[in-house]
Amino acid sequence: MTHLSEKQARELLGDKYPGPEKKHKYNAQKTVVDGITFDSQREADYYCELKLRVQAGELTKIELQPEFLLQPAFTHNGQKYRAIKYRADFRLYYKDGRVEVVDCKGYRTKEYMLKKKLLLKKHPEMWFTEEARDL
Repeated sequence: MTHLSEKQARELLGDKYPGPEKKHKYNAQKTVVDGITFDSQREADYYCELKLRVQAGELTKIELQPEFLLQPAFTHNGQKYRAIKYRADFRLYYKDGRVEVVDCKGYRTKEYMLKKKLLLKKHPEMWFTEEARDL
């Protein structure tokens, strides 16, 4: 049996070479549930809990990956700056009309903490929850 180096495999397969398996920066593993790919096992597990809450009648709707605009795109001295957005994991709609935004976290990055602060400043009425087992 012949073993190829990564360089040899790339030369042989070209664009079809999948490359070495990349690991997530924080050891999160992508997980598929109901044909939906979640960024982590924690997020997938929470989704399964939410489905049970829908079946029980507590929730009427689950929205995946809702996006919130924190700052629109703009141009300054000819330089274009992209919009700043916050993407949560879930938006939950309750039977009584309440709406909750949920983010599943295993690790709070500086970028996450800053965007969360901007989100809550812009939407003080928002019911925001971090779902984490060990934070």
